[in-house]
Amino acid sequence: MSSKKPKFSYYRKLTKGQKAVYDKSDKIKWVKLPNAERFYQAVEALEKGLGADDREAVADASERIVYGLCRTLNVPQMRIRVLATRPSKSSGELHGLYEWEEGHKATITVWMRTAKQKNVVAFRSFLRTIIHEFLHHLDYNLLRLEDSFHTKGFYSRESSIAKQLLGEITQKG
Repeated sequence: MSSKKPKFSYYRKLTKGQKAVYDKSDKIKWVKLPNAERFYQAVEALEKGLGADDREAVADASERIVYGLCRTLNVPQMRIRVLATRPSKSSGELHGLYEWEEGHKATITVWMRTAKQKNVVAFRSFLRTIIHEFLHHLDYNLLRLEDSFHTKGFYSRESSIAKQLLGEITQKG
């Protein structure tokens, strides 16, 4: 039995070049946030804003988190838009979206409410969505990957940032 972790099923459909990018991404499990405690107030404000169903407070806190991550990790600044209700289609709800176009700032779009029930998204889910979309930006600008695949490494990096922002760990290990 192989000790290698299985890759996601779409891996077999990738070209040789894409597989090389996927494999490189998959090996990177951690992103260190120096002085992660500097984010705690913004993260707390995000939680309070969601709890109060206050879109402006959520947008402000989200912006502080994303701008701070960009500065801390030395990647180009980007925009974040917080909209009301998630778009829905037969395959499910869209939680977040990362968009980038040559010559423009990258943009993250997130939605505060679920599509079907129109409930405010749970705090941790909302924060993870922001981090998830930010990671695509990080893959291109810090890790210099040619593509940003959803690898096990990608999800490990997402968890590493979430845990640091939430104060659950202060250093790797």
